Amino acid sequence: MHQRDCFLGPGLDSALCRGQNGSMDAPSAFATGSTANGEEDFERGLRPHDFSEFLGQETLLEPLRLMIRAARERDEVLEHLLFSGLPGLGKTSLAFALGAEIGAPLRVTSGPALERAKDLVGILSQLEAGSILFIDEIHRMPRVVEEYLYGAMERFQIEFTLDQGVHARLLKLDIKPFTLVGATTREGLLTAAFRSRFGHGVRFEPYSVASLAQILQRSAALLAVVLDADACQRLAEHARGVPRIANRLLRRARDVAQLENNGRISAAVLDRTFDLLGIDANGLERADLRLLACLAQSGGTAVGLKSLAVAIGEAEDTIEDVLEPWLIRQGLIARTPQGRVLLDAGRRLLNPAPG
Repeated sequence: MHQRDCFLGPGLDSALCRGQNGSMDAPSAFATGSTANGEEDFERGLRPHDFSEFLGQETLLEPLRLMIRAARERDEVLEHLLFSGLPGLGKTSLAFALGAEIGAPLRVTSGPALERAKDLVGILSQLEAGSILFIDEIHRMPRVVEEYLYGAMERFQIEFTLDQGVHARLLKLDIKPFTLVGATTREGLLTAAFRSRFGHGVRFEPYSVASLAQILQRSAALLAVVLDADACQRLAEHARGVPRIANRLLRRARDVAQLENNGRISAAVLDRTFDLLGIDANGLERADLRLLACLAQSGGTAVGLKSLAVAIGEAEDTIEDVLEPWLIRQGLIARTPQGRVLLDAGRRLLNPAPG
């Protein structure tokens, strides 16, 4: 089981974020996929326990709180929910916080793990009444399995056929009322029929710098590391609106601080960390600069995704899900029907004016 979108935790010591007057070939600091067990353990330890610890997405929590209260008054299970958004924004974390908020058992699986209908039937038949079934990467679930979910979501009943031909029998299996929470980074890949069966869609947006700074303060407190205010602000600004990236950068800075600055993350420690990770003053790392340089060399002609992936040596999914969103929000590149193009701001960044 991969518990991946974990970034908050209890406790906040404001004193840990107070004001004070050779390159490394490693995976991208901004990559948001699952990595080694140490990284997963790190994220699990920072997971929010409930809604009160889930910072930066209050507009998402308000309707969920209302739905929870209304369902309790009607003595019903919560409606099915679909969480969508870029990787690292907290979809899995919110599912865990939701389970704690309503005091419901939480069962976790993923779309790729449900290869056959019997995998799903086995899980659904074991759910307790009022449970939450969280399916990560739900867009990767096979269509045949998805169709079995329709009856389970609407009538809390599974229908399946035994035998074939004249001996075929239609069996119905009643299951206990539950809430399905699906998480996806590609909502468009879900069929319209499947999407319509969710009672509410929760769309995650990139976090503000202020929210990321609060998250970093909490993480620093849990890690027992001193994080200066200016370093906290810079980490938040370089996190691309993604809590997982913010905590990943914090972890690298903690390593440098432990070995070179008695455990204190200062501006100098952050400079050293960014230098090791290949992150420049604008928050760009080597993959970003390769992408911008490739577009600059096209002479204003749009470059297709496949060509761009080959040119810079990155997977298409990495470009679409990790690199592009932030570069587009910064106004450095644009995505057109013909391909990707470099904007004026991107050209100025590659070739700053003298003086």
